[in-house]
Amino acid sequence: MNILVTGGAGFIGSAVVRHIINNTQDSIINVDKLTYAGNLESLKSVEEDERYAFEKVDICDRAELDRVFKQHKPDAVMHLAAESHVDRSITGPAEFIQTNIVGTYTLLEAARQYWNGLGESAQKAFRFHHISTDEVYGDLPHPDEVAKGVELPLFTETTSYEPSSPYSASKASSDHLVRAWLRTYGFPTLITNCSNNYGPYHFPEKLVPLVILNALEGKQLPIYGKGDQIRDWLYVEDHARALYKVVTAGKVGETYNIGGHNEKQNIEVVKTICSILDTLIPRDTLYADQITYVTDRPGHDRRYAIDSSKMSSQLNWIPKETFETGLLKTVQWYLDNKDWCQHVQDGSYQRERLGINA
Repeated sequence: MNILVTGGAGFIGSAVVRHIINNTQDSIINVDKLTYAGNLESLKSVEEDERYAFEKVDICDRAELDRVFKQHKPDAVMHLAAESHVDRSITGPAEFIQTNIVGTYTLLEAARQYWNGLGESAQKAFRFHHISTDEVYGDLPHPDEVAKGVELPLFTETTSYEPSSPYSASKASSDHLVRAWLRTYGFPTLITNCSNNYGPYHFPEKLVPLVILNALEGKQLPIYGKGDQIRDWLYVEDHARALYKVVTAGKVGETYNIGGHNEKQNIEVVKTICSILDTLIPRDTLYADQITYVTDRPGHDRRYAIDSSKMSSQLNWIPKETFETGLLKTVQWYLDNKDWCQHVQDGSYQRERLGINA
């Protein structure tokens, strides 16, 4: 296959590109605007491969998208390009509306026009895979809110949408657009909704890389509220395997939830990272002594948890990494790749608190 990946220089997108180039015979066209979170250094291991091509293109630029489709003739699209940081969406929602909604619409229309010009067999084989988030579902009951012994619910593919932040609302809107293009135009789409990702090459505005780098530099480790927010943690390379499985074997029109089967409170994640650092780079004081509690994020969802049984039963996918093995690999990667960490922070962002309460 010849697969067009949007956002392929980002955290999850670059993992998808590396996985496909390193583990399949398929080719990749990486379409990325290269915003602050897009970094071609994350793709150095594959950039010389003849099956890899890069196009610096904004998904809101219809003329450039039309050129890319005409020139590269993809067999499938994996759409990962998005603004994704909740705190940034609180401060500046307009960019999220533009990229996540208008950009998705523009890409859908460019892809649909290209698809309409294909022969019958190529049309039947074509796929548009939209990669989304579990945050579109809102939040779930927290253990503190239910009686003991009551089974806590999980997000399924039929859970109603109740987004809480400008980010999740923009992603929910893009999901609805993708489903509408299937229903109205017969355009062959699939959607996946994933839980929190972690792993190598993660821009350090997100919790895991932020805590690792702050801990190493002796800075505060900020915890929103009480740190009791629960997330399901998914190692990014497991996610990349799942996404490739969906685009190659998923059924048109279906939604697949992808989770790591690792529900953890944020404070537990931070303390685990500190414990790993205590072992790998011991010092006189404990890294956990740097933990500090700060004002919570507005509208902060308390719990996410994914039921990914559909992925396992229908597509034979399960995560390979446990939270413990994946987090150890992640911490070690950041210790071994300090140059990458320094380069991605050379811009205006220096790991300061973002969002309305900054």
